[in-house]
Amino acid sequence: MRPCRRGRAQSEAGGGPLSLLEIKGLHVTYGSGATAVPAVRGVDLTVAAGQKLGIAGESGCGKSTLALALLRLLPASAKLAGEILLDGEDVLTMKWGRLRAVRWAGASIVFQGAMHSLNAVHRIGDQIAEPLLVHRQATPAAARRRAGDLLEQVGLPAARMDAYPHELSGGMRQRVMIAMALACDPQLIVADEPTTALDVMIQAQILRLIEQLVAEQDISLLMISHDLAVLADTCDRLAVMYAGRVVEEGPAQQVFTAAAHPYSSALSGAFPRIGDAVSRRAPCGLPGDPPDPAALPSGCTFHPRCPAALEVCATEDQVLRDAGHGRQAACVLIGPPAADHPGAAQQGAEEARSTS
Repeated sequence: MRPCRRGRAQSEAGGGPLSLLEIKGLHVTYGSGATAVPAVRGVDLTVAAGQKLGIAGESGCGKSTLALALLRLLPASAKLAGEILLDGEDVLTMKWGRLRAVRWAGASIVFQGAMHSLNAVHRIGDQIAEPLLVHRQATPAAARRRAGDLLEQVGLPAARMDAYPHELSGGMRQRVMIAMALACDPQLIVADEPTTALDVMIQAQILRLIEQLVAEQDISLLMISHDLAVLADTCDRLAVMYAGRVVEEGPAQQVFTAAAHPYSSALSGAFPRIGDAVSRRAPCGLPGDPPDPAALPSGCTFHPRCPAALEVCATEDQVLRDAGHGRQAACVLIGPPAADHPGAAQQGAEEARSTS
């Protein structure tokens, strides 16, 4: 039973499925007037039914703000503008009753930090069953049975329903959060740093679990992480954010292995390559820190850290342009400015990788 679904994403137009999630010109600002701080600045993204989209970037680039904005979970101090179309309906204009029906049933979220996302004084079985009861999808007895089934689905015994969060390990709590996200059979799951604070082995198990469940249940996934390698391995497409904007978007493996934007290239270069002597290399860091959203630099916000920056980058902002192979990137080296210099975009990316 999926009360918020209206079938739009399942229909076809021009031979393909319509988008399940469309983010159009999204702006999120904290505060107002002279103290206003832009956290998300004009983001446009699309997630098709059954698609997995990854969003990457350093801390402070606006990823979590974007995730919370999708279901209007931001504090009252946040000002939102633009459109967030979920199955054709604008989340930003929904009345409270409709928004309440959409949360968990239309789109659910795995919050960042499972260690602190569960209520410490309630048993986990009750917490998993709560969305079912809120959406009137089950009686208390049926909701409890469903909670047990969901625990087993994520690899935990149903008997752990009576446990409190402090009795579970970090990996177990993350599995409980995933079970909660699946409870009402949503069309979309937003996973905000789902492997934060977990060791490497548990991270791999959680990622494989998410992949398996999304594939089995044909759920769309929007997954957020600072780890470009994890997203490239898990998602179909990648969007790289910097200073509140998307600076590159395209097929996941293409963005990871042949990034068009110097920032994407630097993120990719931060991970070691393991293989033969030719492909093996040590990871490279990126000097400096992301800019303060309250004091963004002029022009391209990445230019103070960019090893391929030109003089024009300090004065002119850049928009997303076609970078080939299904990618878009916001860089002066791409598109018309680089038309007279074939290969300039790839050269800029290689310079960023070699000097970062």
